Amino acid sequence: MAVLGPGGVGGLVGALLARAGHEVIFLGGPDSVRAVRERGMRVRSGMFGDFTVRAEAAGELRAPVDVCLVTVKHNVLDAAVERVSPAALGDGLVLPLLNGIEHPAALRARYRPELVVPGVIRVASSRVAPGSIVHGSSFVEIDLASASASPERLDELATLLQGAEVQAKARADEAAMLWGKLFFLAPFALLTTAHRCAIGDMRTVHRKQLIDLVAEIAELSRADGAPADVEAALRFYDAFPPEAQSSMQRDAETGLPLELDAIGGALLRIGQRHAVPMPLTERLVADLTPLSKGSAAAGSRR
Repeated sequence: MAVLGPGGVGGLVGALLARAGHEVIFLGGPDSVRAVRERGMRVRSGMFGDFTVRAEAAGELRAPVDVCLVTVKHNVLDAAVERVSPAALGDGLVLPLLNGIEHPAALRARYRPELVVPGVIRVASSRVAPGSIVHGSSFVEIDLASASASPERLDELATLLQGAEVQAKARADEAAMLWGKLFFLAPFALLTTAHRCAIGDMRTVHRKQLIDLVAEIAELSRADGAPADVEAALRFYDAFPPEAQSSMQRDAETGLPLELDAIGGALLRIGQRHAVPMPLTERLVADLTPLSKGSAAAGSRR
């Protein structure tokens, strides 16, 4: 089993799989590889306890694996997959746990389509240093769905994750699954980053804009064939701790590259395809684009 991108998500899920007895190889940059080789992958978690697993680490995959988790951010996906050639992957499944909705097509263009099983993950987990993960939520939930992989392999993958204490389930509709996450994520990410605020202010001070944006994205989701419930989305935001921040906002504050194109850009492209006007999304993306470019430049210097 391989984990491409040993950050907050990949480091945690990979460590849980290794703790469950699976052979895991973490694929990343020199700092991550060195840390895992020297000290293992370390996890601090209120749910799972604090533990360290010994695992392999390398800059690229050299031998076939049963599963390759892809847990990098979308904005570095093209460069990251160079670490996993189709020949090295063999018949292994590719499980991307990325934000956005366009990455499955990109992965199916590189790997055999029947091997790609998109997933969405619900977890709060961060990499605090190379090879060191802090898991802050009381859950790790992964939904799986694939329009191209066989149901049997989908079920086998869900069972494998369940054996590592991950709440995993197979779903029937890939598009509905991916839209389900994007519908909730996009307003949270775009508005908290644009206004430099936590979710508490997003849902109070900027509530009218939040409602308008959720309604705009809901119309697009329905046009693309996926159901969307505006009231359910608002209840979701209202239930969050008021200090919660989006990962895009945290990336902006620390000068890291933003997933603006994977989230806002994807919405605009889908809107153009279906001739659905997206004026509020377009304005937010335009406002955030200079920040995204500045963050990308800062990230390239790190």
